[in-house]
Amino acid sequence: MENSISLKEDFTVAKCCNPNLGDNIVGFLKYDSTIISIHNQDCANLKSIEAERIVELNWSDVISSGDEINIHDDPDYRQLDEIDFKVLKHHLDFGVDYAAVVAKHTHIERAVVFDRHRKLRDLNLLVRVQPKMIQYRKNVVKGKWIKHRNHTYYELTERGKIFLDSYLR
Repeated sequence: MENSISLKEDFTVAKCCNPNLGDNIVGFLKYDSTIISIHNQDCANLKSIEAERIVELNWSDVISSGDEINIHDDPDYRQLDEIDFKVLKHHLDFGVDYAAVVAKHTHIERAVVFDRHRKLRDLNLLVRVQPKMIQYRKNVVKGKWIKHRNHTYYELTERGKIFLDSYLR
């Protein structure tokens, strides 16, 4: 594990996929044990086991509550600047959205937001949302749903939430 954090007593990190803080994870309940092994969501070893032994997890479920996460040493974190965090904060506040709206609300040039979306996606802080029915600009147009195929929508990943939370502290 790249970051030195303390896990709650009932959890261990799987050596097969060695998930890092911010990766999408699941748990695997071991036989004859109360220990849950933490795996990357796409770990190949999980494909051949019983689905009922898989446990949905987030990092907040497994990190010891007294442990401060020092994400500032992460090389990806050090690549980010105030504009990156403004974009991440917009997605935290408004949910799934696209560059033109992010640019309008944050007062950042549209071309800059396009570049930042690409950068943040490459760092696994945002994920592209495939065209589908989504709630239109959460907290802006209440109850309206819309399907856009001409925009590229993004939402925060678990890793993005961790990075942003660390920045906002």
